[in-house]
Amino acid sequence: MMPMHFYFSDKVVLLFDFWNVHTPAGMVLTVVIILLLAVLYEAIKVGKLKLIQIAMTVVPPSISQEALGEPEITSINAGTAQLTSTSKFPFPWHVAQTLIHVVQVVLGYMVMLAVMSYNSWVFIGVIVGSAIGYYVTYPLISIR
Repeated sequence: MMPMHFYFSDKVVLLFDFWNVHTPAGMVLTVVIILLLAVLYEAIKVGKLKLIQIAMTVVPPSISQEALGEPEITSINAGTAQLTSTSKFPFPWHVAQTLIHVVQVVLGYMVMLAVMSYNSWVFIGVIVGSAIGYYVTYPLISIR
């Protein structure tokens, strides 16, 4: 029976049956791997945001405004604005964003399931990895 509370131990089965840790060295390696997965998760979040920023500079303004939910105003007649709804966000950018999102979701769930092992060492690895990932990748975001 798996404990339903956090515990410190060097024994855990993590994510898959073959990831069976039963030595202190194995636990250290497991924590390092989980830490790197959390860092990668944060890096992918920033990477997705950077892709959106790049797409907004590459795509013509009318399309990027529409992608943001801001249609382009073409003319103003007697106090009413006529809006255009020409084309959607370019397909290759949307596919790239979707693939990155899928990878982000898969990594996020893997990290969440690792925490649900209730092993305190794994939990600390996720927290430290998330903090390191955010600290390292946050400066890459340029706010306009």
